[in-house]
Amino acid sequence: MTATQNTRAGIWLMIAAATIFAAQDGISRHLAETYNLWIVVMIRFWAFAGFVLIVAARSPGGIRAAARTGFPWLQLARGVILVVEIWVMVLAFTKLGLIESHAVFTIYPLLVAALSGPILGEKVGWRRWAAIAAGFCGVLIILQPGSGVLSPWALVPLLASLMYAVYSLLTRYVARRDAASVSFFWTGIICAVVSTPLGLWHWQEMTAPDWGLMAALCAMGLAGHWAQIRAYALAEASSIQPFAYFQLVIVAMIGLVLFDEVLRPNVVVGAGIVVAAGLFTLWRQRVREKQAARG
Repeated sequence: MTATQNTRAGIWLMIAAATIFAAQDGISRHLAETYNLWIVVMIRFWAFAGFVLIVAARSPGGIRAAARTGFPWLQLARGVILVVEIWVMVLAFTKLGLIESHAVFTIYPLLVAALSGPILGEKVGWRRWAAIAAGFCGVLIILQPGSGVLSPWALVPLLASLMYAVYSLLTRYVARRDAASVSFFWTGIICAVVSTPLGLWHWQEMTAPDWGLMAALCAMGLAGHWAQIRAYALAEASSIQPFAYFQLVIVAMIGLVLFDEVLRPNVVVGAGIVVAAGLFTLWRQRVREKQAARG
């Protein structure tokens, strides 16, 4: 397979992952509104933990090798941050809706760029800082803080994006010593352990159809992560990452059709600015990587 074919396959896999994650968010919103977010997240991570245990047991060295990490406390922090981020984001779905939650959440790649300096020691040039500033202007357009109608719930997805940015940077940091399979194992186990107490405390019986949706939610999570991992294995991240924004389009369609959400003009404009700033940041990263490769 040629490099072009690899990139094309990676793009389609990233689009598939974005579509799956959007559908997963729609199901999460329905279940969290019908029952509660605690059991939805807990069962989702039970399935994830079961999957990583099976994968680890069948890998060379087994579970012991998968659990061997050079950063146990950082791996623990990653898992805790991810669980809390998902709790917060699902809460945003139920209080703010899918469209506006995702419109604000798209700021996270810019937060990754902004925090890469203090966390990873990377240099952030003035062009990327300008893109970050533009992205925050886009978020302000979405939130309309001066309109007098800003809801405190509008800040919830912004908090989720900040936590996901920190999680992403910690993932890159532990990758300096730990293999991806190790981080994958720790993520599944820690998230299941952390989410279980609150999930059991708030346990509710589900109807048979909703158990079917819960099973679909778990299967989608595994399928989405598989597609995303395969996409990054087939193509350069800078080539396929822009297609992750496709999730915002699918989420908007789900919100409009299934949940009767409204697509306000300021959300369209603000999200467009945030996405454009994110794409510029990815382009600058690719330019810097090519310059570094030339020496």
